[in-house]
Amino acid sequence: MSAINFKKEEFVKENEQYQIEFKIQEIGEGSNLVIEKEKENGEYEVIQAEIKRFNDSIFITWSEPFNGRIIFEK
Repeated sequence: MSAINFKKEEFVKENEQYQIEFKIQEIGEGSNLVIEKEKENGEYEVIQAEIKRFNDSIFITWSEPFNGRIIFEK
């Protein structure tokens, strides 16, 4: 499994939600994606974020921006 870390500053506000974009070339087709949110103590917790696909991109959507990582099979 591979992982990409991301920061809350990378999220973009879209309507009432925040989203971050990943390219399919980076993380594959999007099957078996795991989204983890970083807690204050530095540990990670798995969350069930909305995942959308559009053209060559995959968008992770959440109610607020957060530091975290996306885990995927390469």
